[in-house]
Amino acid sequence: MDLAVEALKAKLAALKVEHRDLDEVIAHLGQGAPFDQLQLQRLKKRKLFLKDQISKLESELLPDIIA
Repeated sequence: MDLAVEALKAKLAALKVEHRDLDEVIAHLGQGAPFDQLQLQRLKKRKLFLKDQISKLESELLPDIIA
């Protein structure tokens, strides 16, 4: 069980790093005068996908609390 939790934590950390890196790439790409709108849209879509995956993994790691 601990190995599964550790694997989820490692994947979560990797996804957070990729999400943060994409944020920097998107900001840098938007600063340049001529930029590829299609590439920017794809990067933003990937970033949103990563955010959803991060949320999913975080909810799996948190224990269910019955109120």
